[in-house]
Amino acid sequence: MPVEHDTDPKLAAYAHPERLVTTGWLADRLGSPGLVVVESSEDVLLYDTGHIEGAVKIDWHTELNDPVTRDYVDGEGFAALMRAKGIARDDTVVIYGDKNNWWAAYALWVFSLFGHEDVRLLDGGRAKWEAEGRAWTTDPAQPKDVDYPVVERRDEDIRAFMDDVKGHLGKPMVDVRSPEEYTGARTHMPAYPEEGALRGGHIPGAQSVPWARAVADDGGFKAREELEAIYQQEKGLSPDDDVIAYCRIGERSSHSWFVLTHLLGFPKVRNYDGSWTEWGNAVRVPIVKGDEPGSV
Repeated sequence: MPVEHDTDPKLAAYAHPERLVTTGWLADRLGSPGLVVVESSEDVLLYDTGHIEGAVKIDWHTELNDPVTRDYVDGEGFAALMRAKGIARDDTVVIYGDKNNWWAAYALWVFSLFGHEDVRLLDGGRAKWEAEGRAWTTDPAQPKDVDYPVVERRDEDIRAFMDDVKGHLGKPMVDVRSPEEYTGARTHMPAYPEEGALRGGHIPGAQSVPWARAVADDGGFKAREELEAIYQQEKGLSPDDDVIAYCRIGERSSHSWFVLTHLLGFPKVRNYDGSWTEWGNAVRVPIVKGDEPGSV
C-alpha cells in the first residue's frame, strides 16, 4: 500500500512531486507500513557508521550489477534482491545516499528499469539529514519477509546504449561531468584518480551541463524555476526533446536524468550508462575536445 505523498510547497512545483520527499516527511513516517527506506551511497562503508533507522543498504556495485555481463541484474536477480531487502512490489521505497544522491538516483533509475511504481528520493540525501541533526543508528535493519514477482527489465524507454547514441548524434544530449572532463583536460572527475578512458573530451554535439548545477546550497535540488533557467532558458532544451544524458559510468547522469524527467517533466530522457568509459575507449568513434559542443 503506497504511503501518502509529501505536500511540501517546494516539491509541489515540480512536474512529478511524488518522486521526492523531504527530511521532515520521512522522519515523521519512519516505521510506517508499506514504507521501506534504502541507503545507496558511493562510500559503501558509510551505512555501517550510521544510517536512518530501519534503512536497508543496497550496494550499487555488487547488488545492482551483474559481474559477468557488465549489465544490470535480470528480473530474477532483481526479485531476489528485493526479497532479501524486504521490499514488496507495492511498497513505497525512499532512497537516499551520499554525494548529493548520485548513487541514490542511480538506484532509483535501476528500480525504474524494473517498473517499481513507487520509488522516491530523499531530497538532500545523507548530507541534509545530518546537517539537520537528525538521528543515525547502527542497529541492523530487520527486513520483513516478503515476496516479489519476477519482472523483466525494460531498458528501451530510459536507457541508451552506444548504438542509440550514435544514432542520436546531432540531437539533444547533455554531458553532466565536470567542465574539465568535458573539455578533455581530465578523463575523470576532479579529486579522483585519472583512469578509465584513453581519450579526453566529449561526444560531438553534447552540451555541458554539470550535474552539480542542479543542487541547492542545502544539498537538495534547486527550485523548479532555477532548474528551468539552466536547462531550458540557458541550454535551450525543450520538454518535447528526446534527450540523452551521460557522464563517466552513469551515476551522475542518473541524477540529471532524475532532474529532467521527474522535476522538469521531460517525458523522453535516456541515461547512457556506458557513458564516457565506453565512448572514450571505443574504436572509430568521434570525440570533440574543448569548450564548444562541436559536431560530427
